[in-house]
Amino acid sequence: MIKIETYRTNGFNGFSMDYFSFGNGKKTLVVIPGLSIKSVMDNAEAIADAYKLMQDDFTIYVFDRRRELPRSYSISEMAKDTYRVMKELRLNDIYLFGVSQGGMIAMSIAIEHPGFVKKLVLGSTSSHITNNQLTALNKWIDLAKKRDAEALCLCFGELIYPPEVFEQYRDYLLDMSKTVTDEDIDRFIILASGTKGFHLTEILKVIRCPVLAIGVYEDPVLDSDATMEMAEQMDWNGNFKLYMYTGFGHAAYDTAPDYCKRVYDFFMND
Repeated sequence: MIKIETYRTNGFNGFSMDYFSFGNGKKTLVVIPGLSIKSVMDNAEAIADAYKLMQDDFTIYVFDRRRELPRSYSISEMAKDTYRVMKELRLNDIYLFGVSQGGMIAMSIAIEHPGFVKKLVLGSTSSHITNNQLTALNKWIDLAKKRDAEALCLCFGELIYPPEVFEQYRDYLLDMSKTVTDEDIDRFIILASGTKGFHLTEILKVIRCPVLAIGVYEDPVLDSDATMEMAEQMDWNGNFKLYMYTGFGHAAYDTAPDYCKRVYDFFMND
């Protein structure tokens, strides 16, 4: 059963954050999704179905970004807010899985709060946003600023999926574009812009928990070099593992049929 909630933080400078949870396992898994045009809450059922393998062993929480966004909102601030909500929900010893921008948030949390994360999986992400990696991001931001929801949704899908998957999703993306609101566009611009300037490569070595980095050789969004750069920094850790996909696109976490099993096996292999 999926439980969809909005949490309001306590005390001064409070904010609201949407999340949903499912599963009934004793272990706690937190999933931080990547940048999206529509809220991840719209896909709660599909996500829960994708993680059905894990539901007997984990209680799974999937967090959106905060509702009330400031005019600028960095990855560091996203991580701080997500951690605050998790702590107020009394989540501890978590298994943390972040993809794309969510992976940047996840590694930020693991660095700032080392005792909080039991194991970490980073999918299709980067510890250092380079000028080359800004190409896709800037293209999306430009389309969003033009308020061209249809072009934005198609461009987004074309860059995160391999060609054959993009064609399968084309009609879905076109239909989705008709539901994109001005608020969705404004949020997207702020969240996408928050990725710029992100750079944690030099301090990745402070992450002590076991880490699995999963990349894709053909990734037109963040490229495979991003995963290799992370691997170079964390390979000294005897608990670090690397896996690279071929042919599944940036969103391999959605398209590779064995992705969930790979994450599950890493988390369960104590």
